[in-house]
Amino acid sequence: MTDWRRAASLSRTFLATAVGACLAVGCGVIPGGSGDSAGTLTVMTFAPEGTKATNMPGMPAMAKAYERWVNSKGGINGHKLRVLTCNERNTPNGAADCARQAIAEKAIAVVGSYSQHGRAFMAPLEAEGIPFIGGYGVSSEEFQSTLSYPVNGGQPVLLAGAGHQLGRACGQVAIVRPDTLAGDSMPVLLNAGLKANKMGEASDIRAAEDTADFSSQASEALADTGGGSAGTSAKDKEKDKAKGCVTAVLGERTETFFDAFRRAADDKQRKPQISSVLGSVSQALVNRTGGKESPFEGSYLTSWYPVASDPLWEPMRKVISEHSFGDDGVDPDDSGAQTTWIAYTVLNEVVKRFEKGEDITARKVARMLNQSEKIATGGLTPDLSWRYQDMRAVAGFPRIVNGQVTFQIVQAGRLVAQPGEESMDMTPTLEQAPRAA
Repeated sequence: MTDWRRAASLSRTFLATAVGACLAVGCGVIPGGSGDSAGTLTVMTFAPEGTKATNMPGMPAMAKAYERWVNSKGGINGHKLRVLTCNERNTPNGAADCARQAIAEKAIAVVGSYSQHGRAFMAPLEAEGIPFIGGYGVSSEEFQSTLSYPVNGGQPVLLAGAGHQLGRACGQVAIVRPDTLAGDSMPVLLNAGLKANKMGEASDIRAAEDTADFSSQASEALADTGGGSAGTSAKDKEKDKAKGCVTAVLGERTETFFDAFRRAADDKQRKPQISSVLGSVSQALVNRTGGKESPFEGSYLTSWYPVASDPLWEPMRKVISEHSFGDDGVDPDDSGAQTTWIAYTVLNEVVKRFEKGEDITARKVARMLNQSEKIATGGLTPDLSWRYQDMRAVAGFPRIVNGQVTFQIVQAGRLVAQPGEESMDMTPTLEQAPRAA
């Protein structure tokens, strides 16, 4: 036998022996697979970036900071976390492309993501059994698909909450919203909150999603709501009921609309109450537009979570400061980043419920979410559970398991809790609403 043949024979013998030993004692899986404690768990976070409509760069940026932080601590239950990010581009094709990438990379979940194109991304994820954990809540499919696990009540509870907030202070309400499929449900949801306070329906004012000129919508909103200024004393409350209120839910375009609205109101010497929801108005926007001198001073806002100054957010702030590496896309006051943090908290807790060394797959994660006892999120939300008995009778949104909303106001340039208003579960209000999706 020649030397090279002898060497090849010995190599084959050694390899066979090594493989046999591995099978006998149970070696770790190849890194990057779903596998045991030596393996890597792949997940994806997607959101639109650099588009002409709503952008959410803080969500993938928060996901990457979380990845660096959790891996610096040894991973989750012994698994290294690998976070893929994808630009959803605010298009159905972009959303579908991100879902297909998650499938190709064998992701065990899509976590803390944003897209209004639920039909485009949920269908491919459902086909592969990949759970969608903690979406932002802007598409109705997030509250309908059995593979979606929302951590907040999305746009439905924010709009119903805004209706409640305005219904206690206003005589007339107008809503300015995008002329999109997602936007079509907004007036129905807002009206549910208004109706609960024995108010009539809001004027529905549509705007093209990517428009930069809101002059006609501003004039229409002003005409529909009249004027007046907000009173604060008990004596003024009856007078306040006659004042008009305008709420705008336009994502990044909200600032542009209110610029046009302010000019129109100044021309008519009127000052209606303005309002919005977190995500369309943020602390960063108030800071950028003047702080205490911001035109948003006195605005009403609704949110899913405690105010950004609440100590409950301190663990997230610490992760951002230590692991975002100067990425200014991560703003701890941003509701998108906050949602992503909570979604990854859920993922972390779910993975810890598997046995050490157990192979973790997307379908197993979904099964665990469907069967697990409640998951705590550090007080940022009520404990969360997506079992069948946790579903609610909200038409079009049965998977809302957290209907909590907080009421805020811009005061001295800061978003603070609205005096006299406690957090509120909007689920009963939504259960009485007509189908909105």
